[in-house]
Amino acid sequence: MKSYFYHLQINIDFRNVAFYKGLMEIMGWEVIFEDSEVIGYKSGTNGDLWFVKADHNQTSDYDAKGINHVSLRVEKISDVDEVKSYLEKDHVKMLFDTPRHRPEFTSKGDETYYQIMFESPDRVLFEIVYIGLKGN
Repeated sequence: MKSYFYHLQINIDFRNVAFYKGLMEIMGWEVIFEDSEVIGYKSGTNGDLWFVKADHNQTSDYDAKGINHVSLRVEKISDVDEVKSYLEKDHVKMLFDTPRHRPEFTSKGDETYYQIMFESPDRVLFEIVYIGLKGN
């Protein structure tokens, strides 16, 4: 059997949809479907993200069982910094002392794992990460 990641649905307060639209636009994702309660995005590789109007107001607890965060990988260190600057214009705070390099997450001495982590208006935890050569 072969399988691959297909999609992830994130339930949101649809009044916050502009936040997700802006984030996905700067990340280079393409809208594949949109109506008054759903917007779907496709990346340049595989897997889709769907933002769907939530019927309930309960939010996630990062330390509880279940999904902890959504990680989106970029091609350059400067891409991480660009997303950070974009988010900070809207007063989105970086979490967990990010941006920072995480050498403990790489297996080669000439590589780095450079990340930011932040929370969306719906308390969804996101990571934007570059993994690759230190100089890129």
